[in-house]
Amino acid sequence: MHRRRRTALALSVAAIAAAPLLTACGSEAHPGAAAVVGDDRITVAQLEGRVNEVRDAQRAAVPDDQQYEQAIAKSGGLTRSTLHTMVLDKVLHRAATDAGVDVSRREIQTMRAGLEQQAGGKKALEQGWLQQYSVAPSRLEDSLRTEIEAQKLAKTLGADMNSPEGQAAFWKALSAASKKLDVDLNPRYGTWDVEKSKRADTKTPWVRDVSGDGAAGPEQA
Repeated sequence: MHRRRRTALALSVAAIAAAPLLTACGSEAHPGAAAVVGDDRITVAQLEGRVNEVRDAQRAAVPDDQQYEQAIAKSGGLTRSTLHTMVLDKVLHRAATDAGVDVSRREIQTMRAGLEQQAGGKKALEQGWLQQYSVAPSRLEDSLRTEIEAQKLAKTLGADMNSPEGQAAFWKALSAASKKLDVDLNPRYGTWDVEKSKRADTKTPWVRDVSGDGAAGPEQA
């Protein structure tokens, strides 16, 4: 039921993995910032707030302690993956704007209605996206907007996302947007690979990990 989820963005990690491109970022240059994307700052407090929204939703959905622990285990690395999503959404929005793409409230409502019908209702859809994509119910429509932007951008570019050529064209547009925005991550959360428009972990033993994730694995789309 969720096969439409991030049809353009949810590409295989293996297909987009590459050596990280280090950026000259640091908490000293941007105090209190988890990332700086163009003129926008994603603060550590905002990032923690988004992570807490997911954890609170998981707790409400799974009152049993053991099941809750299992849900947390399945969404390990949540802080880093959440920051990845927050930055990538801004990059995608810039690429879409540059291509003349916009998304209406009606388009979001139409997509949501269709997905709710497929899922078996509002609650089922919200719980499905929470479990599979770590999207809190309060952020579902934001995520749908991003999905529609990705689909419309691919269409505008004439990019068939089922082909390697189409995927390359799509990610080239995002790479260009990343460069324009000069994405800058706090090193405690890794670095931003401009060419691949994705967050990457770095081996910097002198940087203390305070994200609460520990060592993060590959990004989850």
